[in-house]
Amino acid sequence: MIVAEKPVDFKTLEEEIFRLVCGWGCELLKQAFEWYDTQLMLSRDRRKYRHKGSRATSIKTVMGTVPYKRGVYIRKNEDGTKNSVYLLDEAMGIEGIGQMSGLLSEMVAQAACEGPYRSASRSVSEMTGQTISHTAAWGVVQKLGERVDTQEAQAAVAAAENGGSGTLETPVLFEEQDGIWLKLQGKDRQTHGSSKEMKVGIAYDGAEKVGKKRYRLTNKVACANFESSEKFKKRKEGVIAGTYNTDEINIRLLNGDGAEWIKPDPDDESVYFQLDQFHRNQAITKWVKDEEKRKLLVKLLYEKRIDSLLGCIEGYINCLDDTVETEAAEKENLEKLYTYFSNNKDGLIPCHRRGLHIPPPPDGKEYRRMGCMESNIFTIIGNRMKGHRTLWSIKGGNNLARLLCLKHTGKLTDTLETLSSVCLPLEYVEEIVVKMTAAKAPKYDGKGYEPVHGGAFPALPEFKWLRDIGRTGGFII
Repeated sequence: MIVAEKPVDFKTLEEEIFRLVCGWGCELLKQAFEWYDTQLMLSRDRRKYRHKGSRATSIKTVMGTVPYKRGVYIRKNEDGTKNSVYLLDEAMGIEGIGQMSGLLSEMVAQAACEGPYRSASRSVSEMTGQTISHTAAWGVVQKLGERVDTQEAQAAVAAAENGGSGTLETPVLFEEQDGIWLKLQGKDRQTHGSSKEMKVGIAYDGAEKVGKKRYRLTNKVACANFESSEKFKKRKEGVIAGTYNTDEINIRLLNGDGAEWIKPDPDDESVYFQLDQFHRNQAITKWVKDEEKRKLLVKLLYEKRIDSLLGCIEGYINCLDDTVETEAAEKENLEKLYTYFSNNKDGLIPCHRRGLHIPPPPDGKEYRRMGCMESNIFTIIGNRMKGHRTLWSIKGGNNLARLLCLKHTGKLTDTLETLSSVCLPLEYVEEIVVKMTAAKAPKYDGKGYEPVHGGAFPALPEFKWLRDIGRTGGFII
């Protein structure tokens, strides 16, 4: 088989060999599927399944689209009814036509978590033998996101009933939550406004040192969604219970910006809430313009004199005159600060300064001060979904956010492996013997003509064989 009639450089040769190998791989998969279908036909219950010929279908893989045929059968049900079935599809867990392999789906999902769908489709198409459009990449994310949603919903139910399936034990669990506002599109924009807050939560059992001044959260789990606060709390508990044995958790430390949906259940005495120190200090800087007043409030705050702090703010408010324009604006800001601090009075003192009896951390871990949510909310959601003129639907944003949470907690690959539906039994694969020549490989692939890229070969003597390739009229495999 002549690969090229003109001199080729190494890049062109590499691309040509990659194309041929992908073609052979597709042929191997085709023969494996059809051989397996034949085994199912021979071993079926002939009284129950009547063979009615073969039908064509295909599956998208990293090597390319694999077309193959499988038998269709008329099945007699116990109630006397009949319906058409594909035994191969049932055995492999395939639903519908034009399926995508688990490995290709994972590659698309990983790429979609890194950048826009168009960039994801382009990178996957360039790195595999399969051409993926941006709409196909979007569709993969939606399908996988919906399956992850089903898993999280089931975990939430299990957590509410029996505590979940998590096995990791820790006496102390750190939780941090915050929201991020994302732009909406289409009908969701008409219903909810130009933007909507996505709730994000993480949980971890400590931190480990990975550098001189760098730490990494250990056993981190995360979830994100546009849903209501009650539904989000159930989802969050399901995600936590899917990893941790909640019966062994004695203390929960919760860090948040004071939003109502973040507040813990007042009846749960094991949860200690603290107002995020960044938001707490930012409120003083934002709403108190007088430097002397600001210093006094900070002093009372760090001396843990919370009642005196609130009383001082109230005194400042009473001393201002509403009829004076400048004082009216200052009074309004101080009233906002007073309301914010009074609503979060129990969380103004950080947990590490309350004298709580917290068990010592296990070897290799440290219990550090909370306050990493701002970094995590950007890393998990903001870096991919906020800015860049991106607009989201509620459903599409939720589906991508679920994959982003799994990716940034190191669980995306394992989760997608469990969601992959195509399964070919190993005992059948091992018995397949394929005799195939290069003539069975496709003559061309992709969008058509690919130009020959010129380049200079190394002039060293040991690379003479490589220079000789360029001098031949064609390269024969």
